[in-house]
Amino acid sequence: MRTMVVGASKGLGRALIEGLGEDGDTLIGVSRTRPERLMPKAGVQVRWIEADLGEPSKAVRVIEQGIAEGGLDTLIYNLGIWEEHAFSPAFDFLTGHDEQVEAIVSCNITSTILLIKRLLPTLLKSPNPRIILTGSTSGLPQSGRPEVAFGASKFALHGIADALREGYRQQRLGVTCLSLGYLNTDDGLNTSRAIAEQRGEGQLIPLHDVVQVVRMALSLSSASYVKELTLPAILDERF
Repeated sequence: MRTMVVGASKGLGRALIEGLGEDGDTLIGVSRTRPERLMPKAGVQVRWIEADLGEPSKAVRVIEQGIAEGGLDTLIYNLGIWEEHAFSPAFDFLTGHDEQVEAIVSCNITSTILLIKRLLPTLLKSPNPRIILTGSTSGLPQSGRPEVAFGASKFALHGIADALREGYRQQRLGVTCLSLGYLNTDDGLNTSRAIAEQRGEGQLIPLHDVVQVVRMALSLSSASYVKELTLPAILDERF
């Protein structure tokens, strides 16, 4: 299996590179720069494509060229940016810069659509093509969050996923929208899950759990797929 992870240099993206795949699989990381000291699973080959999706048109050309020969089975779009002071009491929608809103929409929505458009012809050649869009509980109805641009961009992923399913159902394209709550990004997979789950005292999700959910989704046969999955922290009162 050949799996691309976009936004793979740190946090969840890095954990996906280090936690996915089986012997003989290839993982393709995409980020502005390749991170150091990656620890993928034994027998998994890791390739890297350096591209800045803050410049969508340029980046998607580079990424398309990077997978032209080897093919692709799964695309995991894990990239997302948010407003200054997001998820804190200091956030104020009215004081945010217009340029920041444009950047969020460009990175979180425009880049997603353009990259899928470029990679879909290659993906559909796979016997089991899959797309996983990493969303957020901020993009769900009544999320309880005030970050307008970020919430709107994550809500848009559900529309992207729905349209792709309808357009390519006969080609058996499975599109999953994974809505995640607050993550513990301080503890990577090199930290035991037993320790990672203690950080945040029930308000943060270990990266280990997200990797496990993605592994489950990718392990399914071509006869089924995970449509949507919401993964909040156990003590998140919004859910």
